[in-house]
Amino acid sequence: MDSYDVVVIGAGFAGLVAARELALRGHAVVVLEARDRIGGRTWTDERLGRRLEMGGTWVHWLQPHVWSEITRYDLRVEASPVARTIRWIADGRAHETSPAEFNALISPAMDRLAADSRSWFPLPHEPLHRADLDRIDHLSVADYFAGLDLTPAEREVTTGVWAEHFNGPAAVSGLTQAMRWCAVASGNWQLLHQATSGHRLTDGTAALAGAIAADSDAELRLGSVVTSVAQDAGGATVTTADGSRLTARQVICTLPLNVLDTIDFRPALPAAKLAANAERTASQGLKTWIRVRGEITPFTGYAPDDHDLTFVHTEYTVDGDTLLVAFGTRAADLAPDDVEGVARALRAWREDLEVLGVAGHDWMSDAFSRETWPMQRPGQLTAHLAALQEPHGAVRFAGSDVATGWAGFIDGAIESGLRASRAARSALRGAGG
Repeated sequence: MDSYDVVVIGAGFAGLVAARELALRGHAVVVLEARDRIGGRTWTDERLGRRLEMGGTWVHWLQPHVWSEITRYDLRVEASPVARTIRWIADGRAHETSPAEFNALISPAMDRLAADSRSWFPLPHEPLHRADLDRIDHLSVADYFAGLDLTPAEREVTTGVWAEHFNGPAAVSGLTQAMRWCAVASGNWQLLHQATSGHRLTDGTAALAGAIAADSDAELRLGSVVTSVAQDAGGATVTTADGSRLTARQVICTLPLNVLDTIDFRPALPAAKLAANAERTASQGLKTWIRVRGEITPFTGYAPDDHDLTFVHTEYTVDGDTLLVAFGTRAADLAPDDVEGVARALRAWREDLEVLGVAGHDWMSDAFSRETWPMQRPGQLTAHLAALQEPHGAVRFAGSDVATGWAGFIDGAIESGLRASRAARSALRGAGG
């Protein structure tokens, strides 16, 4: 039986950063990754004629932890194309306006949300700072916008914008999560939009994940599916699907919330963690790439969350064609590689585009994620976040699901990995390690 100071479960950004920090300080660390690659819910792959991001993509200098890593490894970023026109759907009809006109349409609701976010989250990286958050945490973004004095078009479009942000229906998208995003973007929704979809890594997220892994002496085992974590007075024994058993004094678990129940923890996880896992996150959507014939003028499209696709944006040109990235809120209704279904959904905005191919990964049916980017439902901030962040004996938890700042982003995963590694390091030192 192999013995380590720390076993890290998962080689996404949280796990890679935690392993690096501990290994650089002299600890014996092994990372167990179920997939045959690192990166977790980020995945740079060759599709449709070029390198594309199947999962998480965008980064920004407003996101402090990921920007520090980009600086550390001297990586480059590039801007996504700026839309020349916006196509949006309201009252069952498609409209086309300039970006400035679209911003004017959504600004009454977005300005109010941004202002409220500064009040409710005055310290954005301390999301539970206010003790009275239960006054609003039960609300969804749909509830919130329904309560504002807006025109039907303003309400429908702005609600759809936030459903896209959540990658899930607006009715199950927690208002406090939306406010947290606005707050970490300095309470400015236009900065938020720049930070969440404005810039990407030139060489892909795989370049950053690879740089972190290469900078670490931690052992990495791919294809290692963890089935159980049994604790005793000396630490924990981690068992994998192939029967391997490893002992460690500390364990860092970075599994997404929706698959936390796939590991048999002994003793069992506390009821609060299990309750959050049972509720699942708000995200239940899809991401797909679409290759259309010819080079087209960059545009962005928004649609209400009853459409199969709620967002589309021009991202690349390749060999005279254009690649669009699109998102929908219900993966159960549209597979990301369904050419006919995606083409049909795209026609809600534009009937003039010829779809040549589509590509995507169904994260909802992926046994190692069962969610896209993690977003909270109404009530989950006050009911579950603090409990999810708590250790369970020698087991500590990390991942964007439990981040305090940019939850739902690579930045949040890195932040949580740093916190977990520091806590594990403190525990090891306290035990004489």
